[in-house]
Amino acid sequence: MSRNNFTIGWIRHGSTEWNSLGKIQGTTDIPLNDEGILQARQLASRLASEQRKWNGIVCSALARAVQTAEILAEKLGLPVIRDSRLRERHFGSAEGTTHEERLARWGENWRKLVPDQESDESVLARGMSFLREWEDNHPGEAWLAVSHGSFITRMLDAMAPHLEDKYILNVSLTILEKQQHKWIPLLHNCTAHLADLAK
Repeated sequence: MSRNNFTIGWIRHGSTEWNSLGKIQGTTDIPLNDEGILQARQLASRLASEQRKWNGIVCSALARAVQTAEILAEKLGLPVIRDSRLRERHFGSAEGTTHEERLARWGENWRKLVPDQESDESVLARGMSFLREWEDNHPGEAWLAVSHGSFITRMLDAMAPHLEDKYILNVSLTILEKQQHKWIPLLHNCTAHLADLAK
């Protein structure tokens, strides 16, 4: 890594009860379940064993992201900073509904039809505001950012539009480095640290 390049490691929070039920969470403040806590510990062990060093962790202020960040921070000995700009999209009246319920109410194109949800433009505006500020204030550093699936998806679309469009998995790690004014993906949606849990 160049001395002046900024690196960000996007992490989606661990699993929650609503994740297991297929309910959309948005800004509803649902904590990690036991599986999510174990997932975060697995990621923490992975990061502690790797050569790449991180300067700190910034996270959404929602409980599931804060819990994930704090588990990582305890293992890695890093500070945690909360930033509300990293919160999940507000999904309005879709929050708390299952996929089947959303299909019944709004149809296959529900993501564009829920009337009271936060827009892509709003999500991206606060996300890019965070990113520009962090780049400016932490040149040459590497930070982990614990956030949420829909938010991370929007950010990756903007930062690396040619990156394969994948569903962002719980406690997945995606690393991008800014090189000559361009974001270069170094790792995408990786959950190799969960392999032992699947056995």
